[in-house]
Amino acid sequence: MAGGLKEVRERIVSVQNTKQITSAMKMVAAAKLRRAQEAITRMRPYAEKLQAVLSNVSDSLDAGEGVFSEKREVKHVLYVAITSNRGLCGGFNNNIIKAVRRGMNQTDATCHVLPLGKKANDAFEKDPSVAPVGFEEDAWQIFDELNFDRAQTVAEHIMAQFEGGQYDEVKIVYNRFVNAAVQEATVENYLPLEPSEEETGPSTDTDYIFEPSQEEIIERIIPNSLKVQLYKGLLDSHASEHGARMTAMHQATENAGELLRDLRISYNKARQASITTEILEIVAGSEALDS
Repeated sequence: MAGGLKEVRERIVSVQNTKQITSAMKMVAAAKLRRAQEAITRMRPYAEKLQAVLSNVSDSLDAGEGVFSEKREVKHVLYVAITSNRGLCGGFNNNIIKAVRRGMNQTDATCHVLPLGKKANDAFEKDPSVAPVGFEEDAWQIFDELNFDRAQTVAEHIMAQFEGGQYDEVKIVYNRFVNAAVQEATVENYLPLEPSEEETGPSTDTDYIFEPSQEEIIERIIPNSLKVQLYKGLLDSHASEHGARMTAMHQATENAGELLRDLRISYNKARQASITTEILEIVAGSEALDS
């Protein structure tokens, strides 16, 4: 029985240490979440309004006008998979990987994956069903130092390869930040440009007066808006990661607390049984001596 008590004590100490670690990780994630949430909150209204204007502009283009609006037979699809560099954030990364694989299974086109984040890189790096991409090797390390300049570089590569015909469609797959407890795995059409499906009624018929010319708008504004769109996806994913990790660590801390209570009850019961057994042995020995 003493051996059993020792094992339970060791488990209690182990769970206590784990609870301290998960509690600390929860607080760190909460601090990082505040900063990341502020960043996406500031960016999202601008990016969404720009995307709405962009959709209307692309809808006003004549067929074949504007290289980023050109629709062609889909033979090569690029999935930009945005995940985190680290785990311990619940199903955050797996949801993106599953969404990409689901999209790949639903098309007969050749699928390429550009991983942005270590977890996506690990998942698709040696996958034989994924065709190689012609990007710089360290693009997946973008979250090591996330900023607009790095997002802009990746977006320029994507646009150049779409313009060159390497890809016929580009989709961004990321977790959209809703709140600290909710993140939505989102598959967003990136290229070619197309009208927003959410826009109905008069908003889709907006008649823009172009100043300067429509050609110059296409040349300058559209590439910039695509860079912003990618950066928004990265910021959304960054905030979602910290929200998912905070939620996961909160749940882990609560589970550790429940396990500690169960272990302490088991320990007390075992100790009580051990004491009772010892008393019975002493009484039995005393009676044997008396007889």
